[in-house]
Amino acid sequence: QVQLVESGGGLVQAGGSLRLSCAASDSISDVDAMGWYRQAPGKYREFVASITRNNRLGYGDSVKGRFTISREDAKNTVYLQMNSLKPEDTAVYYCHDIAGGSWGQGTQVTVSS
Repeated sequence: QVQLVESGGGLVQAGGSLRLSCAASDSISDVDAMGWYRQAPGKYREFVASITRNNRLGYGDSVKGRFTISREDAKNTVYLQMNSLKPEDTAVYYCHDIAGGSWGQGTQVTVSS
């Protein structure tokens, strides 16, 4: 299984932006789909965004129009650009190889009001 390492989390004020990165240990050019998920304290892990090998994009309803997922195969990296952040976006964000099953260790995003 490919190993995934997230980075880019931190503390930001409401309305601000962050860009998360997910670095894979192996090539992602043949990975069927990569995704971002998040889990807030006391809540289930929820889908945030996904991108397929053919660059088909998907977003959770709560982030549509604010978050953008992208991939850079030459760097084996998937990104999540998060704009107009809200306090309810506070969570640990995880990168996921949807078909292969791997998860990263997560990166904390905290949005202050």
